[in-house]
Amino acid sequence: MSATSTPQVPPVVLFDGDCNLCDATVQFVIARDPGARFRFASLQSAAGRDLLAAHGRRLQGAPESVVLIEGGAVHERSGAALRILSGLGLPWSLAGVLWLVPRPVRDALYRWVARNRYRWFGRRTQCLAPSSALRARFLPEPPGEHPSP
Repeated sequence: MSATSTPQVPPVVLFDGDCNLCDATVQFVIARDPGARFRFASLQSAAGRDLLAAHGRRLQGAPESVVLIEGGAVHERSGAALRILSGLGLPWSLAGVLWLVPRPVRDALYRWVARNRYRWFGRRTQCLAPSSALRARFLPEPPGEHPSP
């Protein structure tokens, strides 16, 4: 690596740590990302809040969207979901055809699922701790910080 190049920062998926659907989505991505391209953090964690703040964003209220931070850009809702699927390779990248659907339509469907996710899939009372084998895929908490309940 030359002195002028910067290290490649892996894409980070920020998710609602209280949501069963979101946890299942993270498990889905992990199982289909054998190259360990993606990193993860809950939106409620200090690491997640710090990363959002570093990109000029702030979580207000309950999380309503998965967030993908990739290449310095912040992607939310259907755009984040489609980028994540595209990053998993075939056959999941075939979902890219959904980019043809106008964003307002995609995001309206995304918001409908997001509004109903706790009722349909349930809610966690505490975040699951990743196994030691997966711990490296999750952003570490800053010293002295613990995830928010």
